[in-house]
Amino acid sequence: MADEPAEPGDEAATPDEAETVEETTDAEPAPVKQPRSHVQLALIVGTVVVVALAALAGWLGYRAYQSRQTAQLQDLLVGVGRQGALNLTTIDAAEADKDVQRILDSATDAFYDDFAKRSQPFIEVVKQAQSKSVGTVTEAGLESTSGNEGQVLVAVTVVTSNRGAPNQPPRAWRMRLTVKKTGDDEAKVSKVEFVP
Repeated sequence: MADEPAEPGDEAATPDEAETVEETTDAEPAPVKQPRSHVQLALIVGTVVVVALAALAGWLGYRAYQSRQTAQLQDLLVGVGRQGALNLTTIDAAEADKDVQRILDSATDAFYDDFAKRSQPFIEVVKQAQSKSVGTVTEAGLESTSGNEGQVLVAVTVVTSNRGAPNQPPRAWRMRLTVKKTGDDEAKVSKVEFVP
């Protein structure tokens, strides 16, 4: 049986025929890759460089914007802290109602509530003693920030006079004011502490 010649209808092929079939499929030429031209390569490199530069410029622009926003917030907090310290240390018996209202207008939260409760007795004491105090800010700086609020440390010199002691020597005080942003370009004092 092994020696019998293969019939033309047999499905099994001789080894010579199998090689011929393989050779036929391998004989098709593979497509030849064309090397990229210098122009195409330059366009690809140029596009990558432009995209990288645009991303870098966008990132640097965003960082500059954030830096400006932070600086503006810090300036606002320090400015309101300075003014808050002046408001608290500049009070005249002749205009005590206006002076206290100015303090309340620049206050918020617990400080506003506490000062509003004590404002009438405070006005009466100032008027009764004929007290006048003038504060001058000598230094102010931002101690810390957290979100939209910060602690401002303010050094003030206060000259006080009243009916019993008209010429008192200046006094140096330090205050820590917590200033809270309450609007787009507005901030108010939410807490006041005297620092030894």
